[in-house]
Amino acid sequence: MKRIILGATLAVALVGALGWSANADPVDDELYIDDLEMITRATAPEGHPFEEVLSGWLFREAETRAVEADSFSNPAMLHVERGAEIWATVDGTEGKSCASCHDDAAVSMAGVGAKYPKWDADSQRPINVELQINKCRTENMGAEAYAFDASDQKDLTTFVKHQSLGTPVLIDLSEGEMQSWWDKGKDLYYTRTGQLNFSCSSCHEASLGKYIRADHLSQGQVNGFPTYRFNTAGMVSVHNRFRGCIRDTRAEAPAAFSDELMALETYVTWRGTGLSVETPAVRQ
Repeated sequence: MKRIILGATLAVALVGALGWSANADPVDDELYIDDLEMITRATAPEGHPFEEVLSGWLFREAETRAVEADSFSNPAMLHVERGAEIWATVDGTEGKSCASCHDDAAVSMAGVGAKYPKWDADSQRPINVELQINKCRTENMGAEAYAFDASDQKDLTTFVKHQSLGTPVLIDLSEGEMQSWWDKGKDLYYTRTGQLNFSCSSCHEASLGKYIRADHLSQGQVNGFPTYRFNTAGMVSVHNRFRGCIRDTRAEAPAAFSDELMALETYVTWRGTGLSVETPAVRQ
């Protein structure tokens, strides 16, 4: 979702009031990571507001794009390595690690990250990779669930999703009640909130391609999360970004993993259907 601080958000409001903006097209470059071609442009699914879905990578500066394209230079790969260590570490009363059940993540987790959020019959709601990890920890390992945005949670999530690098995003809306959660997420996406009266679509549709200060507004795709951001020098989870965007409208942000944000993640993930998983992506 939109990645702008409060000052930039105010700039958007001023741009709208003044009727002026700077525009730029996304680049036509191709993205290869470890010699694997990423799908950065895809035909939008039926019902999408755009004809083509575009990766946020296409909207970044050349230096930022180059860092993501080079795994050796990508600082987020350190978090992938830490996630691999966590994967193999025994934790909890059952004496198990993730690898105890799932063995080699390169095999067992291949493509998995491209299919979340998924319907969870036990909780009767969609869950994302972070919640699936917590479910496995509490039910199978006898370990405590990770707190939201705990470093181990972000690193393990990054590692798991990295196993789907290059796989096109495709969630199944026919599972359980996923379609109704998609509907809720769509409503939230277009609902204006906060003192600035902005919705997600205010930046990622109405202002798509505009420059607000140094920030080039993209479609707000989430196919690269968790994402490394230079402005925080660390990994950022998708719910952290959602909450930051809502906070920037001067509204009260829902809790992470709340029904509101799980519905929003379901809808926003669908908006990126066909784009490759880029985790860990790099943004400015």
